[in-house]
Amino acid sequence: MHVHIGTSGWNYPTGSGRWNGLFYPATRSKRDGTDRFDELRFYAHHFDTVEVNTTFYGVPRAEMTADWVSRTPSRFTFSVKLSQKFTHPKMFREAALRTAPGSEGAMLDALAQVTPSDLDDFRAGIEPLARAGKLGALLAQFPPSFKSTQEARDYLAQLLRRFGDYSVAVELRHRSWSDAFGETAQLLNAFGAGWVQIDEPKFRFSIRQNLLPNITGFYYLRLHGRNAAQWWRHDKSEDRYNYLYSAAELQEFSQTAAAARTLVKKAYLYTNNHFAAKSVVNAVMLKAQTGEPIEGEYPPALVERYPELGELIKAQDPSHKIQVGTPNL
Repeated sequence: MHVHIGTSGWNYPTGSGRWNGLFYPATRSKRDGTDRFDELRFYAHHFDTVEVNTTFYGVPRAEMTADWVSRTPSRFTFSVKLSQKFTHPKMFREAALRTAPGSEGAMLDALAQVTPSDLDDFRAGIEPLARAGKLGALLAQFPPSFKSTQEARDYLAQLLRRFGDYSVAVELRHRSWSDAFGETAQLLNAFGAGWVQIDEPKFRFSIRQNLLPNITGFYYLRLHGRNAAQWWRHDKSEDRYNYLYSAAELQEFSQTAAAARTLVKKAYLYTNNHFAAKSVVNAVMLKAQTGEPIEGEYPPALVERYPELGELIKAQDPSHKIQVGTPNL
């Protein structure tokens, strides 16, 4: 079984934790005012999967996902996060209020209800990925406020039923779900849904997890980092993900992935500690620990910032040259 290892997102062009100047060139060659450096194509030279987070904020367009297909190798897969309307109705409602200030509560409540057209629109948006065989899993990430109640279980079952023809990974964060472990596993297993295993700073009611797969179809792991000091209180949201796992900290996850090889058909491991491309470094470290090949060329700026990356590249291939990718990718 092949372990798919990648990062959560590939485009971080702004902020203190931007990737430009580290994983991507700081400056780009432009022709006719157009940026010719292709970040996704460059990323796909290094990893065979990516988790798409932008779809959380808006339904993907078919022309956009078709473009992703054309810019990546045949073996490349995209795991796509469901839009916030499916998992975060309160957040969706607040976003709608910002775009339409003064709207009445009843109107916003109706707008936040999932409709058949919402499902159809999302399906249409990811169809090019599915048709090309490049769709990994759909990620349903629920907030800590989503507790294991009868209403919540009914809604989750309804959502899984509606997306039953896809591989769906469900991220639950409140402890009530693991306290009712048998009931939760039975619900997810009934729909062939993967219970997402996560690593993040813990709070009083954090979900308890054993890191093991619950189904044989696939395994899904997300590493958010352990920056507890800035997880709940931070100046900018990117600060939460300013954390680099050590090789020792990653061993637990690489060993679990090794065990999962004998239990599941596919495994997806994503690093979400994206600040200053730390997720890139940790994804490479996971590839090394799981015996996956380290591919692509890495810019000197990234290796200088994270010497452990250079050591891994040299250890795998002493003749490997570390240099920036060409700007016309």
